[in-house]
Amino acid sequence: MNQKTGIIIKITGGFYYVEAAEAIYECKARGVFRKRGTSPLVGDTVDISVPDDGYCSIDAIHERRNALVRPALANLDNLMIISSVKEPEVNLYLIDKMTAAAVSKEITPIVVFSKSDLAPVDHLVDIYRRVHIPAFSFSSVDQCGLDEIKAQLQDKVTAFCGNSGVGKSTLLNALFPELALKTGEISDKLGRGRHTTRTVELFKKHGGYIADTPGFSTVDIERFELIRKDELKFAFPEFETYFGTCKFNSCNHVCEQGCRVLDAVKDGLIPKSRHDSYMRMYHEVKDIKDWQINH
Repeated sequence: MNQKTGIIIKITGGFYYVEAAEAIYECKARGVFRKRGTSPLVGDTVDISVPDDGYCSIDAIHERRNALVRPALANLDNLMIISSVKEPEVNLYLIDKMTAAAVSKEITPIVVFSKSDLAPVDHLVDIYRRVHIPAFSFSSVDQCGLDEIKAQLQDKVTAFCGNSGVGKSTLLNALFPELALKTGEISDKLGRGRHTTRTVELFKKHGGYIADTPGFSTVDIERFELIRKDELKFAFPEFETYFGTCKFNSCNHVCEQGCRVLDAVKDGLIPKSRHDSYMRMYHEVKDIKDWQINH
């Protein structure tokens, strides 16, 4: 019996596929996980037993740095948020909702504005770079921006998120031509209706892993990754400079007198669109009880 440590790259039909020591092992999970009410996720680092014959088994799950509910995925480094600048039109609120969800999970949000050949994009990229969120533009016409985006993937586990039609599959195809068939199939399924497979899989690319997350969109963020009212301000990193400087310690940075965050918005130090998104998110969750947020 050999003991190995690896990463779960795929779960299907009750089997867990673990990449360890340059090989992939088909494993079963021990019953103890069910008794504890936990189950292994794609992205988990796990200890496995490899017998001379019979099934390998998952013996232990290492502590997770983070996890998403849907797609069920653990230990993400990056969330790459794809938004088109046109067809469909850009929606900064939805982008901000996804960046906030990522930050709250200690995942680095990366914003990519696709179809940059159709409309001006520099002012959009600037909004996020000003608040220290990596942001890039991409055009499939001339592959502009591709190398910059590819550099973000090195040695990281990255999931791609975007609504239908924003060019997520096009970007994936440009980054990884060898996955063209697979992303094309996903795109077709999304176009046909709601019954899309939700199998999550990790592919080893650029020294890291790319998460294939079929159908992962803002709908999943809105339904499964709500942030508590008192924690929301921490999901907007540009507010941090002003914490503790407002007139009132209990300041929510919404409409209070003496709020330094509001002053910074007026002075152009914080982009107004970002604070508008914060306000909208705050009012959405301010009356929600904790038990409604806990999954």
